[in-house]
Amino acid sequence: MTDPSHDAPIEETPIDTTPATPTPTALPYGTPDTPRLAVRGEARLEVDPEIARITVTVSARGTDRTTALTDLTRRNEQALTLIKSYGDAIEKLETGAFSLTPQLTEKGRHERIRSYHGRVTHTATLNDFTTLGELTTRLADLDLTRVDGPWWALRHDSPAHRDARTQAVREAVQRAREYAEALGAHLDAIVELADLGAENTAPVAAPAMRSFAGYGGAPVQESAPALDLEPQRQTVYANVNARFTMTRPAL
Repeated sequence: MTDPSHDAPIEETPIDTTPATPTPTALPYGTPDTPRLAVRGEARLEVDPEIARITVTVSARGTDRTTALTDLTRRNEQALTLIKSYGDAIEKLETGAFSLTPQLTEKGRHERIRSYHGRVTHTATLNDFTTLGELTTRLADLDLTRVDGPWWALRHDSPAHRDARTQAVREAVQRAREYAEALGAHLDAIVELADLGAENTAPVAAPAMRSFAGYGGAPVQESAPALDLEPQRQTVYANVNARFTMTRPAL
């Protein structure tokens, strides 16, 4: 039996050769009736710091490993106890690095260990600057203890960052409004707002830093004079690019 589908004519789908209509794209510079206006807004604020960081490095040396570790453990405990005694003034206390390094003799064919050098580093973040000078002085008065800092800073969620961004946007709007008014027009809408903080990082002023070290064997003095440390004001930057549309200029 013959399959009737084999004798049926094959229908071919016609190919549309009409060129596709291009999708209209928005003009980057607007139109004569709706011009676009691009401006930049900037802000630079100087504010008081919110926190201060100091780095405390405790060291110990000994002719054998056990002696060096014992002295380092004791001095490290003294430093940590002193820092923690300031309570809520210490916002954060972190241990950075620990090392115990054998010191070899400079002469001789064999590798002979002359001594061991141990070191441990902590970073303390303070939010009370009235106790900062006293703490740094008392830490520096400890045996074989080095103090670096302070490094003044703002918190990541500081309101100063929001204030700078707000001021930068307001400046962009004000600048665009002035340009439009100079042409006898006024702003109609905003079409783009770009934060330039991730692309153009503003230079940060080098923080004031002081180092204090105690290398003698003198006992800790409870009445050690406190240092007078003046907080360094912080500079906050914000930059934005904004694009607006405005009414037809009266030229």
